[in-house]
Amino acid sequence: MNTKAIILFGHGARDTRWHEPFDRLAALWKAQHPKILVELAFLELMQPGLEEAILSLVIVGATEVVVVPVFFGQGGHLRNDFPVLMSACQEKFPWIKLSATPAVGEDAAVLQAIIDFGARAF
Repeated sequence: MNTKAIILFGHGARDTRWHEPFDRLAALWKAQHPKILVELAFLELMQPGLEEAILSLVIVGATEVVVVPVFFGQGGHLRNDFPVLMSACQEKFPWIKLSATPAVGEDAAVLQAIIDFGARAF
């Protein structure tokens, strides 16, 4: 049986309130895609990290995990740090099909949603 899961992966911040939109995003995911497990993970300053999030999904039976970087663009963290993290996680969990999407800010629909959001201000 193939149990799919998604990890919404953010940078992290010192201010705990920064986490709140990610919590809402995960809750929306759960409401709209209840058959696909979801976890949050952060690069730094917040927990869980990527490995811990994958482990929590493995414990509940995930066999396929897609990591979605909730970053606006492909900066140094996604170009340099993220591939190393993904590679280390794949080595630790070789039986898991692990993949990643581009940064959400690279998607045309996300960019259009930001334009639409700004346009509503007028």
